[in-house]
Amino acid sequence: MEEEEKQESPPPTDDSPQQDAQLNVPSTDEPIVPAVETSAIINPTSEIKDMEVHHHAHDPAAPHHKKNWKSYFWEFLMLFLAVFCGFLAEYQLEHKIERDRAKELARSFYEELKSDSIAISEKSRNRIMLENSIQYMKEYFKDSSFSKFSKQFVIHFHRTFAFNAPTLFEPKRIILEQLKNSGSLRYFKNDELQKLIGELTVVIDNINVRREMEAAYRQSYIIPFLIKHFDSDFEETTRKLGAQNLIDFINEYEKNNTEIPFKLRKSEQIDTDEARNMLSVFAITYRGTRTIQFQKYIEVNAALLDELRKQYHLQ
Repeated sequence: MEEEEKQESPPPTDDSPQQDAQLNVPSTDEPIVPAVETSAIINPTSEIKDMEVHHHAHDPAAPHHKKNWKSYFWEFLMLFLAVFCGFLAEYQLEHKIERDRAKELARSFYEELKSDSIAISEKSRNRIMLENSIQYMKEYFKDSSFSKFSKQFVIHFHRTFAFNAPTLFEPKRIILEQLKNSGSLRYFKNDELQKLIGELTVVIDNINVRREMEAAYRQSYIIPFLIKHFDSDFEETTRKLGAQNLIDFINEYEKNNTEIPFKLRKSEQIDTDEARNMLSVFAITYRGTRTIQFQKYIEVNAALLDELRKQYHLQ
């Protein structure tokens, strides 16, 4: 009922002085709200958006940020330095591998040359021994009889006609061929070293040619003479005495007082002048190999050993 009475009461008119007074008196039940300008509430997010745009304009990570030439330059410089440092590291590693490989090959080559140096010295001494025996046989065939032979004749005869293997020099070429065929020779940067290796190859080839020449001469003249005049009974006796080979037996035979009968078969058919000429050519061939090819090899071998010692500190 009370609500109905309130609804039925007429609203106050604008001319009512009481209404004007009530409008100007603030209510104590509600808080006073300050006046807000209309322009401030039209778009309340505009200030926030303006701040975000301003912030993005200075953010280097922003998707639309434009780099200047200095940024590009520093990026290029850093990339270039990274690639260049990687290249240097790879180059140094490859260079170290080549140095290690060169030293390993140099050491193996040095040992090979050192072994051949000892071998050729021994072969040279044996050739001098052979040349002395040939000279003895030439003098003997000149005016001596074939009825009885001294122990000295037996020794020189066998050294002249059967003393072959102890005089042959066959250089080792394992490392040398590896250097040439595999391209490993490039590891040796020293020009003198490469030049000496080239000279060594030529000298070895010349020695091989001379060895083939000597073998051909033996096959054509020395072996036929042995087949016709060799005393097989003497060789049979040496085997019964325990000789492993004839040359070693002769070397021991020279040192002891034992004497074994020896004869030349069909000695009456020996043409002494022809035999002496055969031995002269034989001596010239062997002496030429020793004084020219062997001597050249000894010189090149010594120079190579010396250069390898200097370049790679080998002992």
